[in-house]
Amino acid sequence: MTGEVESGTILALSLCAVLTLINLTSLAIAGRRLGRKRGTSTFPTGAPVSLVRPVCGLEAFSEEMLTHGFRLDYPTYELIFCVADGADPIVPLLDRLMRAHPHVPARLIVGDERVSDNPKLNNCVRGWEAARHDWVVLADSNVLMPPDYLQQLQAAWRAETGLVCSTPVGARPYGFFAELECAFLNTLQARWQYTGESLGLGFAQGKSMLWHKPFLEAHGGIRALAAEIAEDAAATKLVRQAGRRVHLVASPFDQPLGRRTFAEIWSRQVRWARLRRVTFPLFFAPEIGTGAVLPFLIAFAAVPTLTVGLCLLALAFLWYGAEYALAIRAGWFRSPRLVLAFLVRDVVFPAMWASAWMQSAIVWRGNTMEIRPKETGRLRPRATAA
Repeated sequence: MTGEVESGTILALSLCAVLTLINLTSLAIAGRRLGRKRGTSTFPTGAPVSLVRPVCGLEAFSEEMLTHGFRLDYPTYELIFCVADGADPIVPLLDRLMRAHPHVPARLIVGDERVSDNPKLNNCVRGWEAARHDWVVLADSNVLMPPDYLQQLQAAWRAETGLVCSTPVGARPYGFFAELECAFLNTLQARWQYTGESLGLGFAQGKSMLWHKPFLEAHGGIRALAAEIAEDAAATKLVRQAGRRVHLVASPFDQPLGRRTFAEIWSRQVRWARLRRVTFPLFFAPEIGTGAVLPFLIAFAAVPTLTVGLCLLALAFLWYGAEYALAIRAGWFRSPRLVLAFLVRDVVFPAMWASAWMQSAIVWRGNTMEIRPKETGRLRPRATAA
């Protein structure tokens, strides 16, 4: 009996130690990668750029985010805003901003193209086709663009690049639940994005995407991104199939959060989890090991001794201390409550992970949709939310 307990203790602690080592390694890789340029850019200096921004509705920081797009420190670029509905409340704001910045070529395109069940992709099609320049950036409306936004994207372009992206980083959180979203976006998701890219497994992220238009047109154009239920998943696969790579900017761009509710975070994170499960199931399955709480609790339940508890506590301090250190290293949001946010995130994530496997419905832009793998169909609207 004693031997069985000792074996169980060794097995439990070994599992937790291995998971801790894997996560510490990913934190170290991401910390080393963030803020560093890799090699020399092959982007043609000063090449004109078309900046396409799909917009939908007014958000807390809409005016600030859109205004930044008119103040980029770049010699030649155009702004193309795309809105599906001319009655959208964002339209008067865009009209006012375009009048206030007549020196920046800017247009508003109203009406989408139903090439997929992805509303953002549908909203981008006409803007992409109207873009005058060979280099096109697709950027969400809630991306905070610094003055050198375009230069930062271009600096990551290499001879083997097919796409340059930036994952969102949560900033300016108001309240604990917004800090919880920072715990998801920053030291978890952005960390693994940069770790994967460092290991040659770059994944596209739809927040900011720099394309060479002739390259994408030679592989089916923007409509080819309807091949998957999420345009960034389709972009990843298209670039890899073309023998190119997805690269990330040296430092990701902020996404101001403002206030968030737990329901908003749950809905968004579950939607993303289900999309990852359908598009990249082999990469999604191991995500259950990215949080400390579940494996540590299982280990302590299997061997509930003071010694094991103290060992697990030490591993947890090491794990979360390194995660907090990454936030400091990268210049991301941190606060005394951030460690608590890490804990809450890791408590709820197993339920999100399980939900991604058990259910296939998501709520997107007010529509409840059924997620299906590529071979059985795309997102299918079931009902419109009230």
